[in-house]
Amino acid sequence: MSRACVIGAGFGGLALAIRLQSSGVDTTLVEARDKPGGRAYYWERDGFTFDAGPTVITDPACLAELWQASGRDMAEDIELMPVTPFYRLNWRDGTNFDYSNEEAALRREILKIAPEDLAGYDEFLEYSAAVYQEGYVRLGHVPFLDFASMIKAAPALARHQAWRSVYSMVSSFMKNEKLREAFSFHTLLVGGNPMTTSAIYALIHKLEKDGGVWWAKGGTNRLIAAMAGHFERLGGTIRLHDPVVKIHTIGDRASEVETASGWQERFDAVASNADIMHSYRDLLGESPRGPAMAQKLAKKRFSPSLFVVHFGLEGSWPGIPHHMILFGPRYEGLLQDIYEHGVLPQDFSIYLHHPTVTDPTMAPPGKSTFYALVPVANMGKLPIDWEQVGPLLEQRILDEVGRRLIPDIHDRIVTKFHYAPRDFALDLNAYHGSAFSLEPILTQSAWFRGHNRDDKIHNFYLVGAGTHPGAGIPGVVGSAKATAKLMLEDLR
Repeated sequence: MSRACVIGAGFGGLALAIRLQSSGVDTTLVEARDKPGGRAYYWERDGFTFDAGPTVITDPACLAELWQASGRDMAEDIELMPVTPFYRLNWRDGTNFDYSNEEAALRREILKIAPEDLAGYDEFLEYSAAVYQEGYVRLGHVPFLDFASMIKAAPALARHQAWRSVYSMVSSFMKNEKLREAFSFHTLLVGGNPMTTSAIYALIHKLEKDGGVWWAKGGTNRLIAAMAGHFERLGGTIRLHDPVVKIHTIGDRASEVETASGWQERFDAVASNADIMHSYRDLLGESPRGPAMAQKLAKKRFSPSLFVVHFGLEGSWPGIPHHMILFGPRYEGLLQDIYEHGVLPQDFSIYLHHPTVTDPTMAPPGKSTFYALVPVANMGKLPIDWEQVGPLLEQRILDEVGRRLIPDIHDRIVTKFHYAPRDFALDLNAYHGSAFSLEPILTQSAWFRGHNRDDKIHNFYLVGAGTHPGAGIPGVVGSAKATAKLMLEDLR
């Protein structure tokens, strides 16, 4: 029986481990932290459950496949609850836009803001469906291992004007600035700047339209627990709280995995769901391939980080939907500050997550769980002291939520804490504290991203946000499908 090791129990690592174990490969999953989840970690404080994220579950079918591979039903282990509206978008002038896949309701929202853009929306919908078919259905689970595979995909990408940005493409269909923001902000959820991320990412609209937006009852952490439980039920082994410190190699093959506790084992194949720079620079640091690849990666653009304020409040808020985007006074200028200039702006846009409106179990009775998230430049662009700046930014974010939605927010806070770029770097070995690995621009996508199988170490593989197709739950679960296929072919 072949033996494989998967490093890192985030969504990508768990999905890969399940696929391998379901196919008869004896798989060990090694996780540095005290519980699985990676970026989908969680905390319990004062009776509140705080998910670290991600909180938006799309394309549940890609998750259901992980159970179907062994003849099980995901619904036995986790309940997914529909979220509607998907997001309420709110601008400072008081305009609200409820974004959902209920076609009549969405059209009413467009008519309310800019009736003249309704025909343009229909054209955008057609475009989104076409790029979804090409970019997600056809290429989303296909590993790009050589340049020839990229050349083959090029005509379709060119036909859909992949060189243009999502914002530019949306703007060609809709003239109203609020609608341009409403239909382009999604790339921020996978670390991409709407002004520079390839128009192919407009597929997210179709992905959500067809598959909906969902919430795992009990939190994203319960979905992680269900995946981990399913993997162990299949006979897989999870080793927690023991970070991998070294991948040993002999010639062009990975031979053994060694952890901080001194545990060391031989495997036929090794896959890393850890940060891509950490995987090469640190874990493969003693093989010639590691430092050479790390040098190349250091020249690439890494996505921004995030600053997240988690807070529990007295009272329930039925008027605040599950997901809100509170747009700031600027859109393009703010994005430039975060992605290009590397400054901490005075203004910000906030992604507000309010799970208790869907699932009251996330807080004690009569109380509510929230988080407010703002994108910030990564530490390579913005090398500030987050110990010092964190409490100030936390206060400003809570003040803004108070101004827009909850006037007495400070009086109602039961518990609160924040998570900053420095925490991404320390807890997740994330390079520059990046929250989404490599930035998803065209020249860092598909073949230009980390390869699902390494070019030089023939039994070393990547899974997760740093490899094709990229960040987000469908992205990393898709990468697991592509990587598992390669590993199973190679292990036969």
